[in-house]
Amino acid sequence: MDLPLRDLVVVGLEQAVAAPTATRTLADLGARVIKVENPRGGDFARDYDNAVLGELAAHFVWLNRGKESVALNFRDPRGAEALERLFARADIVVQNLAPGAAARYGFAAEQLVERFPRIVAVDISGYGEGGPLSHKRAYDLLVQSEAGSCSITGTQEHRAKPGIPVADIGAGMYTVTSVLAAIHARTATGRGTALSISLFDTVVEWMSYTMNITMGTGEQQVPNGVSSPAVSPYGAYPTADGFTLVLGTTNDGEWQRLARTVLGRDDLADDPAFTHNDDRVRLRPRLDEAIRAWTTTVPIAQAEKILDDAAIGNSRLNSVQEVIDHPHLSARDRWRDVATPAGPWRAPLPPPITPDWALPMGPVPALGEHTEAVLAEVGLTADEIAQLRADRVI
Repeated sequence: MDLPLRDLVVVGLEQAVAAPTATRTLADLGARVIKVENPRGGDFARDYDNAVLGELAAHFVWLNRGKESVALNFRDPRGAEALERLFARADIVVQNLAPGAAARYGFAAEQLVERFPRIVAVDISGYGEGGPLSHKRAYDLLVQSEAGSCSITGTQEHRAKPGIPVADIGAGMYTVTSVLAAIHARTATGRGTALSISLFDTVVEWMSYTMNITMGTGEQQVPNGVSSPAVSPYGAYPTADGFTLVLGTTNDGEWQRLARTVLGRDDLADDPAFTHNDDRVRLRPRLDEAIRAWTTTVPIAQAEKILDDAAIGNSRLNSVQEVIDHPHLSARDRWRDVATPAGPWRAPLPPPITPDWALPMGPVPALGEHTEAVLAEVGLTADEIAQLRADRVI
C-alpha cells in the first residue's frame, strides 16, 4: 500500500529521544529518513545498554527503525559538502544537537531555509532561544524538574519523574504535527519554514491545567501517587486476591453510581458534604477508606465486572511484564517482528490504524550501514567515497 509520506525525504541530525521520536514517526508513515551520525560511535543512545538481544540499546531500537544510517563527520569540509548535498534533496530536516552546535555549522533551521527555501527545518532544543536557560544542556529529567511536572508527580513526601520521558516524547510529537502542517502549507505557498520546538515549552504547555489552578486560587497541587490531585474518587485500591484495582469518577453522576450501586453506600451518596468534586477532593481520605473497605472483599475480576456493569471506569495496575503479556494486545494482533543488526525483535505496532496503510516498521540500521549508498546517490564517486573512508570522514 502507498504510505501517505512516501514522497518525503527527511534528514535527521539527531540523538537520544526527542528528534528520533519525530523522525521515526515520519518513517512509520512512509517518509524516507536519513539519520546522520558521528562516525565515532553514532547516536549516543546506541550505547545506553545492551538490553536487546544482548547487543543493542533499548532506546535506540525503539526509536530508529525504518531509517538509513549515514556515518559522516560534518566537521571536515568534505563531510560538510556531502551533508549540504543531502540538504539539497531533503524536504524536512530535524536536529537536536547541543545548544548552538547546529548554528555553528550552518544548519540551524533559519539558516537552512535561507539556503533551501522549500525545506521544513526544525530545531529541537531544551529551552528554546532568547532566555537565561537557552545555553543549558537539557535532558528529560532536568527539563521536567525545571518545568514543574516532577513537583506534581509521586507523593507529597517523595516527588518523582514520570517513568516515561514525556518531555522528549512530547517535543518529538509536536515536531511531527508542526512539520505536517508546514508541509501542507508548502503545497499552497511553495515555501518551507523554520520551526523551533523546546522540551521546556512542551512541558509548560502540558502543565497548563495545574498552572490555572495555582494562578486562579493561589494553591499548589500536591501529588498523591496513583491518583489525581484534581478528581476524587480516583485512585488505586487493593483487592482480596492481591491485585491492585484502579478506578475513577469524573463527574457527579458517576460518583452517585459508585456510591449507591457499587459500594452500597446511600449514606455517602446522600451526604451533602460529598455533592461536588471539590468537596470530594477535600474529603478524599474518607472516600478512599470506604472504597478500600469494598475492594478488599472482592477479587479483581469480580470487581472489574461490577464496575463495568455500573459504567464506572476501572483498570488494573499492571507491571511491565503484564503489559508485554497483555491479552488485549495479542487479541488485536498488535505485535510485529522488526529486523535489527542482532536479529529480529518484537515491537508493538504504532497507534494509527487504517485499512489504507500498512505501516512498514522497517529495520533498525547499523551505524553507517547506508553511508556509501547515500553518498553515491548524491553524486560522490567510488574513489571519493573510498578516500573519505580512508580519511575517517565516514
